[in-house]
Amino acid sequence: MATTPKRVAVFGSTGSIGRNALEVIAASNGRLQTAAISAHSRLDELVEQAKQHQPRWVIACDARAARQYDWSDLPKACELLTGPDALVQVAGEPEIDVLLAAIVGAAGLDSTWAALESKKTVALANKETLVMAGELITELARTSGSQLLPVDSEHSALFQALQAGQRSEVAKLILTASGGPFKHLSPAELQQVTVAEALAHPTWQMGPKITIDSATMMNKALEIIEARWLFGIEGERISVVIHPQSIVHSMVEYVDGSVVSQMSPPDMRLPIQYALEYPHRAPGVARRFDWRQPLKLDFEPPDRERFPALALGEECARSGGTTGAVLNAANEAAVGAFLDGELHFTEIVPACRSVLGAHHFEPNPTLDALLKLDSWARQEISRWVCA
Repeated sequence: MATTPKRVAVFGSTGSIGRNALEVIAASNGRLQTAAISAHSRLDELVEQAKQHQPRWVIACDARAARQYDWSDLPKACELLTGPDALVQVAGEPEIDVLLAAIVGAAGLDSTWAALESKKTVALANKETLVMAGELITELARTSGSQLLPVDSEHSALFQALQAGQRSEVAKLILTASGGPFKHLSPAELQQVTVAEALAHPTWQMGPKITIDSATMMNKALEIIEARWLFGIEGERISVVIHPQSIVHSMVEYVDGSVVSQMSPPDMRLPIQYALEYPHRAPGVARRFDWRQPLKLDFEPPDRERFPALALGEECARSGGTTGAVLNAANEAAVGAFLDGELHFTEIVPACRSVLGAHHFEPNPTLDALLKLDSWARQEISRWVCA
């Protein structure tokens, strides 16, 4: 294994993925080094992380909040940068080897693009980047010679399981889903779901947007689209199965009927470490199985009437073009409206379907066109909420 440490920029360091990533880096015995960290508005936590990990760059993305903050406790060796443009700047710096892209939503696209243009390795924890611009992002990675490695537990599992055979031998990719907190509720009960109930995920500790996506299963819809671009597998060959234990993280079925899976206790530190250390494996801090204890694995097909978001993901994976960008933006806005009490839980997916159906489809959009549609879809959700 290499003796020179990989220098990692952790964008979104105060979120759950970012915090776990810093823990992985700190436990790497010098194989990994924190070179940059960023946060939007959790500036107290950002400063504490800077004290502990001593990165070269500290980025506060909310420039207004940064101007009002007292930075006197920031270590003198850290260079403070503010505003979203700082993410793009640091992503392209020669001193960065790996970008861990963990900024939630479309906000992570520009810095990921800059890192790929600069031939960096990108450990992608932001599924929205590939949902929004998957064809353009994967083509940029190919032409620049950079690596795009998945951090999502499901896509990390697929990435590992795909190494068991040739791509021409793959029959199907199978994404597993916990089913969230509402997998057994009736349609009438779903109508009464509160924000607090939707934020109570049974397995994972995540940010609010991702937790709501898990409850609607929009996260799986987005993951279908992400897998389609990340692995070059047609949407028709990507399916979802409910697995409430969240131990088998995803599976690859090969043409001979063999199914290869990756399994581990639900702990995001494992896929994060796999991406940061790739192509090597090393001892880490993730939880292990106790094989002296009984282990039960259940699988069942999702109730597609209860979770209509899955059909939207499949539709976008088949159609490509502008559909992913519109669905992603509409969902971000609709989830925000639900968290603000402006939409009912059961209105999130219908709102997204309405906006997706109203947009002007383009099969081969430019990045500028996708960004314009991102803004348009958010505005349409605002109109939908007010209607």
